[in-house]
Amino acid sequence: MTGALNKMWLPSLASSPSSSPALCCHGSVASSSCFPICRLHSVGFSVPSSSLFSYNKPKSPSTAHAHFPKSGILPAAHGFPWTQDSITHLPRRQAPINSVFPKTSAQVSSVEDLFEFICSGPLMHKLGLTKEQVADSIDKWLAYGLYLCRLFKLNEVQLGVPEKIRFYQYYVPVFLWCEDQIAKHQAKFKDVEDAPPLVIGFSAPQGCGKTTLVFALDYLFRVTGRKSATLSIDDFYLTAEGQAKLREENPGNALLEFRGNAGSHDLALSIETLTAITKLTREGMKMKLPRYDKSAYSGRGDRADASEWPEVEGPLTVVLLEGWMLGFKPLPAKVVKAVHPQLETVNRNLEAYYEAWDKFIEAWIVIKIKDPSCVYEWRLQAEVAMREAGLPGMSDEEVRDFVSRYLPAYDAYLPTLYSEGPNGSAPERLLFIEIDEGRNPF
Repeated sequence: MTGALNKMWLPSLASSPSSSPALCCHGSVASSSCFPICRLHSVGFSVPSSSLFSYNKPKSPSTAHAHFPKSGILPAAHGFPWTQDSITHLPRRQAPINSVFPKTSAQVSSVEDLFEFICSGPLMHKLGLTKEQVADSIDKWLAYGLYLCRLFKLNEVQLGVPEKIRFYQYYVPVFLWCEDQIAKHQAKFKDVEDAPPLVIGFSAPQGCGKTTLVFALDYLFRVTGRKSATLSIDDFYLTAEGQAKLREENPGNALLEFRGNAGSHDLALSIETLTAITKLTREGMKMKLPRYDKSAYSGRGDRADASEWPEVEGPLTVVLLEGWMLGFKPLPAKVVKAVHPQLETVNRNLEAYYEAWDKFIEAWIVIKIKDPSCVYEWRLQAEVAMREAGLPGMSDEEVRDFVSRYLPAYDAYLPTLYSEGPNGSAPERLLFIEIDEGRNPF
């Protein structure tokens, strides 16, 4: 183990790792004076045979098709081509940068301590990881963690404990699981070049950090040489005109008054998009991904103009699709009526959703919460942070009204999702992650 722990590499995100000098944790050229924290200097990667730790040489990340997270975590402008123009197209209710991370910090004492911290993570057993596997690949864990520090503009030497949990016990383990799922997917094809991109579905309630997780995974894929794309079920909402028609057809139904529940999505657009994106298997093949503008029509929203849709180019390796109601299954009418009488129409609408979303998904990550009331608390935290930052934010009462339109669906469908998994999901391709009120796995 000692040899593995001493064999480190600290990536520079500013240029190609192969051409730039090794940097220390403070961002300067490596020197012997940086021991012990900055002993993470390159002598190469130790690559074990397990597919869970297969390694692709890092490349400079492409940001052309970045899908910004809606939960308030954005990369810092320094070193990334984000412009004020691009920021104006973000969802209107955007929390401040790094809002889910604490302000207090804790000194990272040694690589050995970090190794023990990684091995104490709650996902270790769930993923079948052993201490020996982590030790053999500790250089990669450190490299991935440092990439994430740069992405979120955090000081890798003074990470707070919650930040260390988020990176080393959550994001990186999930990334390794996704890499393993990609390897299993590609193994089904004689030629990897013939393999369509693997679609991984992320089902998780609003506010729990799923969009930020997907954002971080997408970045890790790109810096390790994968071509990836991200989609949200929000991208498939009906146009403003379609929403108005939905309200007219369901007068008095508060669950369908605004976008969100089953019935408020353009399923034909979803099928068209997912069918096309899974065919991006060759260099030069391109397509645009739909995006939704939640700020349009005073917050009621509308589909963004096609000129603003990001373009992706093949060959894609993985597609990350996230949404709060992915994997929800229709239930007997009497069951949903007992939860909320207006949920009956939503339940009937849900019958068409498997063909539009779930059937395209081969691997699933389901993030579980104990109590749907957390959704209200998380949303309230985000809006309070918005107001304190001088940005437009909903009042407490507006937050309560907003969340109340989703809670009936949570109450009705989450128990079945948690007990049975999504439709068509295989146990070996399904990862359940339980999170606490702080949005961390346990």
